[in-house]
Amino acid sequence: MNKPYQRKGVSSNTAVGKAFEAKAKAFFSAEGIELQNSIPAKVGINGKKIHKFDLGNDEQKILVECKSHRWTEGGNIPSAKMRAWNEAMYFFYIAPKAYRKIFFVLRDYSPKKKETLASFYVRTSSHLIPKGVEIWEYDEKRNTVEKMK
Repeated sequence: MNKPYQRKGVSSNTAVGKAFEAKAKAFFSAEGIELQNSIPAKVGINGKKIHKFDLGNDEQKILVECKSHRWTEGGNIPSAKMRAWNEAMYFFYIAPKAYRKIFFVLRDYSPKKKETLASFYVRTSSHLIPKGVEIWEYDEKRNTVEKMK
């Protein structure tokens, strides 16, 4: 039985996230970018805290955070999920400046809102997106990416 905060038909939210990270890794690999899982980077104002980014490559200096969040069943804003996106932006902000930072998100379109979750986030939260962070929206059905920012 699914919990109220869990996507229907899946064993756990963690499993969904790991599966999406695997799809992201495969997509990047097909583009010639080899990434490793769970890349640690020193973050913070003084760089003393270690944060493990979902994917990355130390040699190529790339950090990737992945989110496969969707609109709610009723087509509303998933507020708690948006807080997770804001947290990812903060980690990008306090990550080493020399790294390329990519936010890789699932494309989820809402007919009610007439936009994707990523376009909604960019439109309403651009003030929280650090300079240089790339937002890539992944279309699972087509295995394509649109760079939002």
